[in-house]
Amino acid sequence: MNIPYTYINKMAQIIIFGTKDLAELAHYYITNDSIHEVVAFTVHKKYKNIDEFKGLPVIDFESIVDTFPNSDFKLFAPMIGKNMNRLRESVYIEGKNKGYQFISYISSKATLFDNVIGENCFILENNTIQPFTKIGNNVVLWSGNHIGHHSEIKDHVFFTSHVVMSGHCTIEPYCFFGVNSTIRDDCHVAKGTLLAMSASLVSAKTEEWSVYIGNPAKKIVGKISYEVF
Repeated sequence: MNIPYTYINKMAQIIIFGTKDLAELAHYYITNDSIHEVVAFTVHKKYKNIDEFKGLPVIDFESIVDTFPNSDFKLFAPMIGKNMNRLRESVYIEGKNKGYQFISYISSKATLFDNVIGENCFILENNTIQPFTKIGNNVVLWSGNHIGHHSEIKDHVFFTSHVVMSGHCTIEPYCFFGVNSTIRDDCHVAKGTLLAMSASLVSAKTEEWSVYIGNPAKKIVGKISYEVF
């Protein structure tokens, strides 16, 4: 098994976006389980209400390049899935437009098999990502998921905990999967699908921006995922 690329890249100095729970968790994981060093936090100026977090400076995101140039520092934005991951996407795109590279954090307690994994992914402990599965940019895999073989998870997707995704699945961007949800093999999960907690998706294909609940999961007519979450 090859070592995930985040562990063989040279050490980088990291600025974490946010000053709430996920930023604190990211600081803990990166500090204790990576080769990288966190040097600061950043938020948009209108949301900045502190100048220091975890003993490090908090910088306005709008002017971050003036203090931490993109040639010397990298970003990490471990944000929640609000608005079907589009809020996290907007921060990721804004950082890319400022010329920054993003690291991905992959837990040393996750199991991988030479998988291709993009930028700004937050992959926590006890995830199993089977061979021949690709993961795009800005993807969160919270703890304890099974990610089946020969599958593809595209950009801006959020798996909560203990989700089972079987093999040969395609997950389009902006999807969100609740705790203990299940995705059968050969599913094509359409853009913006929200699969509720403990729901079991047995249909081969979903509809874009729809909400599915139950076992087997059924679409909630009239509900749009980005209006629900």
